[in-house]
Amino acid sequence: MKIKDGFILREVAGNFIVVAVGNAVKDFNGVITLNEVGAFLWKKLEGGATEEDLVDALLSEYEVEKDVAEADVKKFVDKLVGAGLVK
Repeated sequence: MKIKDGFILREVAGNFIVVAVGNAVKDFNGVITLNEVGAFLWKKLEGGATEEDLVDALLSEYEVEKDVAEADVKKFVDKLVGAGLVK
């Protein structure tokens, strides 16, 4: 799974935001705000991570139980899929 072309993550004044650029602006007008963990996962998805990769990354980076990490990753990915941000 990978973030679609035309979406970039930026840090502005300590906040992480995703904005559409180029042709993606035609289909998506708005801004997505992510927390630190969301930005961490987004960066992994930019490299083509799978859901399993994301769970493993969370377990390595943060103190979280595996079942919580799996549920959080699923929820995050489902939102991205629903918004049409991943391919």
